[in-house]
Amino acid sequence: MDEKDWVILQTIFEERNITKAAEKLYISQPALTYRLQQLEKEFGTMIVARGKRGVEFTAQGEYIAQYARSMTLQLRNTKEFVQNMGKEIRGALRIGVSGIFARYELPAILNEFISQYPNVEVNVKTGWSAEINHLLHKEEVHVGIVRGNHIWPEEKYLFRQEPMLIVSKKPIQNIRELPSLPRINYETDQTQKTLIDNWWQETFDQSPIVRMEVDRIDTCKEMVLMGLGYAILPSICLKKDDDVHKIKLPKKNNKPLTRNTWILYRERSLSLAAVNAFVDFLKQFDNEIGDTSLTS
Repeated sequence: MDEKDWVILQTIFEERNITKAAEKLYISQPALTYRLQQLEKEFGTMIVARGKRGVEFTAQGEYIAQYARSMTLQLRNTKEFVQNMGKEIRGALRIGVSGIFARYELPAILNEFISQYPNVEVNVKTGWSAEINHLLHKEEVHVGIVRGNHIWPEEKYLFRQEPMLIVSKKPIQNIRELPSLPRINYETDQTQKTLIDNWWQETFDQSPIVRMEVDRIDTCKEMVLMGLGYAILPSICLKKDDDVHKIKLPKKNNKPLTRNTWILYRERSLSLAAVNAFVDFLKQFDNEIGDTSLTS
């Protein structure tokens, strides 16, 4: 059993389907099935049971799959540590990033970081913040950049606090008008949805008039730009030259409601030069939101 076998077992374990695992591994299904049969002969036990809905791992198979994951992780960590032993900052940097942050902020950050550290190999995974937090717990990434507040027992750094905004094409003179105005909703993570829902329930005693439900924040913004309704958006997705009116979402004490962006990492990961350089770089990066035109 070698490194390729570890990857095969992990992929089958994740996909629970031979066909999908073969596609992900870029090998033929017969070749994958043959290698799995060889592993079962090597260990003298059935690793998976095949059914109509895919494959299920036996108790022995589960143990072998966990061993494969552990060995893969140890090998990767060893390679990364060796790569970072020299004085030159180089090696692998695996980061997980909230999708919206990856869309609006990450390109400029990585462009500057890579220009300073050209020998660092950056691997990026994006997704919902809860998914990024999960990847960090599984040690799939060195650093997580997440939106909202998430449970993380190790090192964290508050990178950004930005206001949540009521955004509309035409001016809204008073937020008390909102329950009678058409609203555009968009798919977002649970922490932001809860933030907005809680604010609404604390402020109004009636439900919003939702004219549209869209899957992307960019689509929502374009609908607002066309004057089709208002939306409650984080300021990260707005540019200075966007022709819209903005009002900071106030709390009951008249302080604006903000959306936090956190940098999460393990202290021991800082022993890797590339990770340490990236965390330091983020802490020194310009944290200004940049839009000074927002109205209170």
